[in-house]
Amino acid sequence: MQQVMFIQVGMGIDLHGQDVTKAAVRAVHNAIHHNSMPGIVSVLPGGELSNMKVRVKLAVPADKEKLNLQAVRDELPYGQVTIELLDGGMLTTSGIVLPDKDDKNDLLYAVIASVEVGY
Repeated sequence: MQQVMFIQVGMGIDLHGQDVTKAAVRAVHNAIHHNSMPGIVSVLPGGELSNMKVRVKLAVPADKEKLNLQAVRDELPYGQVTIELLDGGMLTTSGIVLPDKDDKNDLLYAVIASVEVGY
């Protein structure tokens, strides 16, 4: 990315079910869903949203190999998306095991996302 124009950070949690993808999608959604960048087109090469670059960094506490990267990409409506996985996030207790929520144990998964937008 030649020029970063925007950085937003979000957190996503899966309270039950230990689904790292659900937590990651929620983290990206949390990072971007309160933002609008109406002027971004004026600085993108060719004035095209397809020339926007989006770099996502995900701090993931466990099960990186189970993370569905396409589901994370699908949360981002425009641009050329790259995703980098980092160690981080948090595993902590939810305080209860709920078999009807597909809990395998009492852990909740917290993922932190940094979303960088530029060109």
